[in-house]
Amino acid sequence: MRLVLVVAAALIDADGRVLLAQRPKGKPLEGLWEFPGGKIEAGESAEQALRRELDEELGIQATIGTRVAHVRHSYRSGGAVDLQFFAVHTFEGELVNHIFEDMRWTPLKDLPGYDFLAADRDLVRDLAAGKLL
Repeated sequence: MRLVLVVAAALIDADGRVLLAQRPKGKPLEGLWEFPGGKIEAGESAEQALRRELDEELGIQATIGTRVAHVRHSYRSGGAVDLQFFAVHTFEGELVNHIFEDMRWTPLKDLPGYDFLAADRDLVRDLAAGKLL
């Protein structure tokens, strides 16, 4: 089984909403919702990878906050992810959608209403219950 190391951000706005991103058409797991982030490249720390991914995906320079969760998930297809999830409360620059089908700021309590990637579902439940942030 191939284990992919990934990072994701709970970008939180001043109203306490989190930024959700919808996977684009034509990509694996298209249409499902996720948190911005991506793969950790060789030689990067988790924080460096997340800062780079947020710049590439959203055009922002983020201040990476506390790691709030660490999840391992095995997909039925045989792949697995090791996901480190960080809080991000501050960033510079204007959010620009470079890769996603859709993006939206969503109250934490509304997260369970979205169809998330399987690896994110426990995070979604804990965020909605107020356990992580």
